[in-house]
Amino acid sequence: MQALLLSEYTHLELTEVPVPALGPDEVLLQVVACGICGSDVHGYDGSSGRRIPPIIMGHEAAGRIAAVGSAVRDWQVGDHITFDSTLYCGQCAPCLRGEVNLCDNRQVFGVSCGDYRRHGAFAEYLAVPERVLYRLPVELPFAEAAMIEAVSVALHAVAVAEFRAGETALVLGAGMIGTLVIQALRVAGASWITAADPDASRLLMAASSGAHAVVNTREEDAAAVVLTSMPGGADHVFEAVGIGETVATAVRAVRKGGTITLVGNIAKQVELPLQAVVTRQIRLQGSAASAGEYPRAIELLASKQIDVSGLISAVAPLSEGARSFERLYRREPNLMKIVLTPDPVGARG
Repeated sequence: MQALLLSEYTHLELTEVPVPALGPDEVLLQVVACGICGSDVHGYDGSSGRRIPPIIMGHEAAGRIAAVGSAVRDWQVGDHITFDSTLYCGQCAPCLRGEVNLCDNRQVFGVSCGDYRRHGAFAEYLAVPERVLYRLPVELPFAEAAMIEAVSVALHAVAVAEFRAGETALVLGAGMIGTLVIQALRVAGASWITAADPDASRLLMAASSGAHAVVNTREEDAAAVVLTSMPGGADHVFEAVGIGETVATAVRAVRKGGTITLVGNIAKQVELPLQAVVTRQIRLQGSAASAGEYPRAIELLASKQIDVSGLISAVAPLSEGARSFERLYRREPNLMKIVLTPDPVGARG
């Protein structure tokens, strides 16, 4: 089969590899669509340390079942499916608490690090254990279904923040996850959402996704704008960047007793204005991947309550994978999400 292999940092090549061997509890997914995640782009140059070559990346995927293992009973060839990007064991203490994203034996498809290497879905086929499978409505386009993983991440962030209808929010970073957090907040009944980002095109997308106000951080201070429009500060701040500057902005913009949910994960370490956090009793909440939000994500996408169609900038075949990564790596303007597929026509339907 063909696969897009990261053979060395910043070098992707389309190559022939064996079709994955199928375990008894696995299905063989024929990949129709797989999105390029921001974490893939950060892994592309080695900056994240979680895409050590050689590795087939890709974890935001959807497709059809091509074969089933001998012990699989509830799935059939031809079923439309996606899968949780986190492969959890289901037996450790976090898993038994329902915190599968915190599994002690956690692996992520398309990731190679010091602890493990698991190839992903930038390929024609992928073997997936049935315990992480989710059935897709046949009417949901595969390219949109490839966004379910990202939608689940946004829903999880809103869930762990314990956000309640009628509350206010600031979203720092209007990239893919930030924009989906905005849509998740709208569905959750937010009374006011402000989005902040230095990219004007992303702010336009944030506004069309449900943000009531946008702040171009090249021109204005996001915290100052929020404190003007939301006296005392926002009930919630969702930090979807992952650098020290935006974490500091979050602390200034949240109200006393408010919650900052940290979703971005670029910098390994940031400075924290500790006294402001303590004396204002601010809650800092980390949000990692998702834990049980896939069914809700599928429901919201199928009903168009969350609409990702406008976020997909391009659908390209695997043969254009290297070029697509370069476009994202160079931060090409007006480029949000590229979905790779062996079948561009099939990805739309």
